[in-house]
Amino acid sequence: MRPLLRAALKNTADARRKARVATLVAGRGYVLHPMDWMPSASDQNSPDIYAPWIDWQASVEGLKIAPQEQLTVQNWDDFYPAARRIALTEMRRRDPATARSLMEAKAPGEPAEVRLALIELMHFGLTPEDAPFLKSLATDRSGKVQELASRLLARLGEHGRVGGGADDPVAELATFIAEGKSGFIRRRTTYTPAKLKSPAQEKRRAELFETCNLVDLASRFGVSEPDFIAAWQFGADNNADIQISRMVAASGSDAAVTQMADTLIAEGGKPALFVLHLTPRLDSRRKRVLVRLILKDTPQYVSTLTLAEGFEANWLDWPDLTNGQSLAVLRSAVAGNDDAMKRTVDDLLETLGFLATAATAEKLIEHVVAAGMPPAAASLAFLRLNAALTGTNP
Repeated sequence: MRPLLRAALKNTADARRKARVATLVAGRGYVLHPMDWMPSASDQNSPDIYAPWIDWQASVEGLKIAPQEQLTVQNWDDFYPAARRIALTEMRRRDPATARSLMEAKAPGEPAEVRLALIELMHFGLTPEDAPFLKSLATDRSGKVQELASRLLARLGEHGRVGGGADDPVAELATFIAEGKSGFIRRRTTYTPAKLKSPAQEKRRAELFETCNLVDLASRFGVSEPDFIAAWQFGADNNADIQISRMVAASGSDAAVTQMADTLIAEGGKPALFVLHLTPRLDSRRKRVLVRLILKDTPQYVSTLTLAEGFEANWLDWPDLTNGQSLAVLRSAVAGNDDAMKRTVDDLLETLGFLATAATAEKLIEHVVAAGMPPAAASLAFLRLNAALTGTNP
């Protein structure tokens, strides 16, 4: 098994992808050998089982072990960052008010990067009761902390922009959006990206979408967030569609996120691909529906699955791959001579190796090899590891 683990790690290009290997393995009840892979001291993506390793990396002496009791103000300094993050995450899910009180008491004394990581945990169980604390961060020493707090407040419907003068970025962003009407009998409002005249305008629009919040933009047009998203004309400008999708993911309310996801998934086709930007905010069911939809309806865009974040491992079944033309497209790419396409295939096989069950991984290897890929190809390393991890370690 260890040679397969090493091969999978060797074939992954960056820390995020190596963490995927660790996640799949942990899901089957195993851990990697520390001589093969060790998460960094700043790692926040690895499975919880690796928290002691991360904290060992963070310690100077490598000897201090986090206590087993519940995190409190009194024992805060006894926990290293990874163990503290896990404890606070669980506390935010179980008792968000207590977790918030801990952050209020202890976060100000932490370095900026630690404060930022702590405030990111506020999205678990986020409620209006968190607003006063988040508002207090408007004067934080770190601009990144201020920006994150503003985004979290926006998810709660709190407006972060006021005014409307010439220097108001929300007002400026609104000038890049054309309000119109559609329909003959039942007239409805539409919002369409305005035609741009120069690359400079394209750059400025992208900057504004990144820095403004959805609640403020919707308010500028006098509508709610879900109504604004429902009226947005997806397909008119691909770059603007990506930008609005990222804005919804970063600052949209839960209602806006689900509105956009459900609407575009129901529409299907290329518009559904924009939901990939929302995956960190979606529940497991919607993420799985999205993946299955892409595999079934848009095989020409199946490679976009490699770009998404927040997917879970070990659930994709064989019928999910065969319900459509994605498998045929994949086999055709393997058999072809397009080098760029083959690199895309490598990334896709790695992603499918993460999503698939062991049985699905085994069958996919057979089909890809039958299409012409050498059985020992490095591109199959993740799939081979997955297929070998049958069952779970007791």
